[in-house]
Amino acid sequence: MKDYVILTDSTSDLSKELRDELNVDYCPMNVVVNVGKDKEEEIPADLDWGKYSFHDFYNLMRQGVKMKTTAVPQNVFEEKFKKALDEGKDVLYIACSGALSGSINIARMIAKELLESYPDSKIICVDSLVSCAGEGLLVKKASELRSEGKSIEEVRDYLEANKLKYNQFATVETLTYLKNAGRIKASKAFFGNLIGVKPILLSDKIGQNYAYIKVKGRRPSLDKVVEDTKNALEDLNNAEIWITHADCQNDVDYIVEKIKAEINPSSIKVLPMGPIIGVSTGPGTIGVFFVGKEVTVVGE
Repeated sequence: MKDYVILTDSTSDLSKELRDELNVDYCPMNVVVNVGKDKEEEIPADLDWGKYSFHDFYNLMRQGVKMKTTAVPQNVFEEKFKKALDEGKDVLYIACSGALSGSINIARMIAKELLESYPDSKIICVDSLVSCAGEGLLVKKASELRSEGKSIEEVRDYLEANKLKYNQFATVETLTYLKNAGRIKASKAFFGNLIGVKPILLSDKIGQNYAYIKVKGRRPSLDKVVEDTKNALEDLNNAEIWITHADCQNDVDYIVEKIKAEINPSSIKVLPMGPIIGVSTGPGTIGVFFVGKEVTVVGE
């Protein structure tokens, strides 16, 4: 069986420690930071926080610094894919939901072009239909299956058959960043912030981040995330739960204790929310991810 590499992207939120443990790499997207009047700086969406530390990055957002994001650039895919092919390996790329990023389409285009020169090689691109730690959990499973000796096609087939079981429940501290990212109207953000509305977001059947319910107040929104996590799990006593957050450790501590008390999971891993999703949702965002019941909801 031919060896293959597993690649993901900046929305997987996999730390350097986890990437090394799983023997995977990632293709960075970019963040465009407003650094002055009519001046922007484009930097990689670095999961290792090279340019700005995790805390400094979200503090810049709190201070009103405007940011926007890009898909993975073509040259990044070309470099990462070609490196593997030149080493005689195939490529499995597990991408951010195509409903949230154009990266999967760029990857497929580059793969098609490259394979004309590497007719005996394979580049398989999988739309994860999730992001953040949900995508990271899919990458972890792919790595485990590879270690068990599964072929690239067998891993692809597993991911396609099971990816809708990778659940997400998340909430934001303010609606401002969803408004800035064009996810909600300015009027809704203004009045929602005024009365303390907190949407609860899930990743739906077609990969959208869908606000399926709104809760008034921060603490009730965290409680709702835990409640819905509990309801979506198949096994409350054997759940592997990953949590990502955009610089809100106190809320993480609260939600971890509540999960331990109500769910009794086998493990909980807390990860920093990477720059890409963080720019769209803002400081104070927190999400819970796990394998559970298959997602059937399609948002509006």
